Amino acid sequence: MSDLLAGPAELAGGLAVHGADTVDRSAAAPVREQLVAREVPARLAAKDPTLWGPDAAAEAQVRLGWVDTHERSRELLPQLAELVEELADLDHVVLAGMGGSSLAPEVIARTLGRPLTVLDTTDPGQVRAALTDRLDRTVVVISSKSGSTVETDSHRRAYWQAFLDAGMTEAEAARHLVVVTDPGSPLEATAAEMGVVTILADPEVGGRYSALTAFGLVPAALAGVAVTDLLDDADALAGSLAQDRDNPGLALGAALGAAATTGRATVALVSDGTGVDGLGDWAEQLLAESTGKAGAGILPVVVESPDAPGATGPDVLTVSYGGALGPGQLPGVEADVAVNGSLGAHFLTWEYATAIAGAALGVNPFDQPNVAESKENTARILAAGAPAEAPTFTEGAVEGYAPAGAPADLAGVLRWLLDGLGDDGYLAVTAYLDRRADAAVAGLRPLLARAAGRPVTFGWGPRFLHSTGQYHKGGPPVGSYLQVTGAVTDDLPVPGRPYTFAELQAAQAAGDRQALADRGRPVLRLHLTERAAGAAQLLDAAKGTRT
Repeated sequence: MSDLLAGPAELAGGLAVHGADTVDRSAAAPVREQLVAREVPARLAAKDPTLWGPDAAAEAQVRLGWVDTHERSRELLPQLAELVEELADLDHVVLAGMGGSSLAPEVIARTLGRPLTVLDTTDPGQVRAALTDRLDRTVVVISSKSGSTVETDSHRRAYWQAFLDAGMTEAEAARHLVVVTDPGSPLEATAAEMGVVTILADPEVGGRYSALTAFGLVPAALAGVAVTDLLDDADALAGSLAQDRDNPGLALGAALGAAATTGRATVALVSDGTGVDGLGDWAEQLLAESTGKAGAGILPVVVESPDAPGATGPDVLTVSYGGALGPGQLPGVEADVAVNGSLGAHFLTWEYATAIAGAALGVNPFDQPNVAESKENTARILAAGAPAEAPTFTEGAVEGYAPAGAPADLAGVLRWLLDGLGDDGYLAVTAYLDRRADAAVAGLRPLLARAAGRPVTFGWGPRFLHSTGQYHKGGPPVGSYLQVTGAVTDDLPVPGRPYTFAELQAAQAAGDRQALADRGRPVLRLHLTERAAGAAQLLDAAKGTRT
């Protein structure tokens, strides 16, 4: 890292990108030179929708508002200040949203040290824990761009019923909800019927690019964040976006594109410990969902620490991120590219870089053509019921549901899954569990990455369906999938719906398995019949896969 920081940096608006030029110039035809020759920086800053080809132009035409949404978002500031003052007695802020509606606010709150409960799950245990936490002091931000997100609609229904069951009138309950959605969405109409305050988001910004719109700013402001600072940070950087030089977004985007087209399409996202907390989870969605389509894409891997398995490798581009850097080196961080600066500048830089990488890869960075597939499968399963499945083996508190020909024991089937990755595959671990109570399961990622010697990602379901789920289905067809589910001992109804949260969660898991299996890729499901014991057993088995 010290050698990296000693070299030239691309700097603007207080954000610096180190090492990008070296990565780009390692390609036979540097990407940046090609982009500049096409006048891409100026055209992107001017929102030219033709940059990604004729097939993408119609989508890009209505999705480029992120380039300057930080300017329009200032119009929200008086409304946000009034809302914060009006709801000052409600000091427990819950955000019910998925994907782009939840990831950026979570990063903002974690980085700036403000309390925010993010509810982006259908696990009944996690939902119940949120519903029973300081209900009388809770304000719930219901965030959905489309206004029809099934998880968020279920959260809205559950909270509304909880408020009424606590003895509130409908008018009192309505005060505890704030809706953020696009103009004209079904949720806008529902909120009006309920008497709930609605703040409309920028309709020309896609969900994963919406950090500096109402989706990011409303929950952050209610949590006590000075959101004006985020907009100021982005504004300080924005002037660089049209430039051929001194443009950090261009430098990062060219490096991502050059690496992806020269054998390093896996990007390890590593926090350098300098004060930007959780940005990797947000950037993971941005990169995976924007580029993972048409058989191409950048595979982001969020690693736990600079020395975690998978942080480096011959076909890995290691990108560290953080806040302001002091003099000297940061021990243990061996990055190819380092990105450091304020959070608002980070958001705009990574969005710009992702759009640039899409141009280099020849994909539309604004659509998500495969995301609906798992949703449609889920709806069919909820309507018709889940297909009957029998475990291929049972071992302690773990039931295995493995493809034909796989070993019938836990250690053996994990080794079989890893051995099948070959020289170009990756493993995606997806856990339809409680990411608070079952947090230990995330320890599977580094254990399996060390054993595999290949990229291993980890995602909580259904959260990842709004993120890396697009890459799993639309990216290079070389993935293998380990799905972990768990028994539910205390279910929770979804008010006004003919299913419970556990049934919805199970249908989402089954729907995603079906979408993956239909592509002919290996899918192993491990079901924890007793969660704590099964998780411990699974982690022990993963430790035993080391070679």
